Amino acid sequence: MNMHRLVICLGTMLTLSLGSAHSAEKKAVDVSKLPPTSDKTGVTYTTDIKPLFEKSCVKCHGAEKPKGKLRLDSLEGILKGGEDGKVVLAGNSGVSMLVHNVAHAGDPDDYMPPPRNKAGIQPLTKEQIGLIRAWIDQGAK
Repeated sequence: MNMHRLVICLGTMLTLSLGSAHSAEKKAVDVSKLPPTSDKTGVTYTTDIKPLFEKSCVKCHGAEKPKGKLRLDSLEGILKGGEDGKVVLAGNSGVSMLVHNVAHAGDPDDYMPPPRNKAGIQPLTKEQIGLIRAWIDQGAK
């Protein structure tokens, strides 16, 4: 019985340590390095964010085979998130994965659009990222 508990305990410790190692691999995001939030008020997905995403994101994150199972072609899709979980925390752009990825902060494997992408899509500007931040901080509506 004690041997059985020892095996379970060791297995649990190994699982936890592997999970911690995986978490440690992800580069922490220094939110002070993110572009500032836009001063624009009343930012909405339909009016302000959707046109930006249609130009830069929907080719890979649209209805047809969305990469990472993340759809950015609808408000519902964005709020749902993808295979890595939620990408937007309404009211807090500083911790929203979407902002980290488009600002090319954190893990380079998660940068969006990826550098040297096949479609030649350029990174978003600081102003565009600031607008996304304002939208999220204003409730992501």
